[in-house]
Amino acid sequence: MATIGLIRHGITDWNELGKAQGVSDISLNDLGRSQAKRLGRRLSQNEDWDMLITSNLKRAVETARIIGNIINRPISSIDDRIREINWGRNWRNLELGIENFENVSTRGLDFLEDIERLYKNKRVLAVSHGALIGLTLQRLLPEEFQTTYIENTSLTIIRKIKDRWRCQLYNCTIHLK
Repeated sequence: MATIGLIRHGITDWNELGKAQGVSDISLNDLGRSQAKRLGRRLSQNEDWDMLITSNLKRAVETARIIGNIINRPISSIDDRIREINWGRNWRNLELGIENFENVSTRGLDFLEDIERLYKNKRVLAVSHGALIGLTLQRLLPEEFQTTYIENTSLTIIRKIKDRWRCQLYNCTIHLK
């Protein structure tokens, strides 16, 4: 069975301003880079990961590169399925073009099922986004996750054991303390 570590990207200026980024391609800020380095150091100390996959958005790719440099793993692939929800244009005022939450969680679930099927007995890190991770967890384990909040550079670890997904670690940011 694959072990999958879901990581939310490091913080950006837009995160600090409370602006929804969606698919806007925003880079990490200095704090976000520092957060990624801290998580990379944590992951290099007591955990061995086989692969690193990331969303195609800059903030996730940058987070993955920083972590990968520290844990000595290159980015194995970039997967659009784990990119952030598309909030559409001017979504707060017009509610036009927003991606359906069910579609977001379906993308996330399809990604997890593929990773579990293709990389049995591997430990895979996936750098993604808060809404994608949260909505996927709510779909995957609805009894456990009726609501979610995913911190920047948090680590959530899930595994599929006997055809049932289980969350071993949720939204852990001990590396930021």
